[in-house]
Amino acid sequence: MRDFDKENSYLRAKERVAAIKKFYTSLLSYIVFIAMLAGINYYTNEWSHPWFLWAAFGWGIGLVFHAFKAFGWMPFMNKDWEERKIKEFMENDDDSSKNRWT
Repeated sequence: MRDFDKENSYLRAKERVAAIKKFYTSLLSYIVFIAMLAGINYYTNEWSHPWFLWAAFGWGIGLVFHAFKAFGWMPFMNKDWEERKIKEFMENDDDSSKNRWT
């Protein structure tokens, strides 16, 4: 039983590291592309209409949610919540299948 717990713990840690790595990759992409858009914006109209901020804001919102998920900052939708919901749905499914033919 202990080997199973260690393996399960290792897999969860590995998933979390992969999620954090994916977040940092997304953050680097965000910085590079927004910097490119800012450069294009500067060369086209010299900041008189900073349109690149719309892209930075929209993509930034998604990046913030990605950070919440990667670093576990969502207390209401964490792994415990997922496991409870899965058990609840499984129990409801079992109850409905028992009553189906009666």
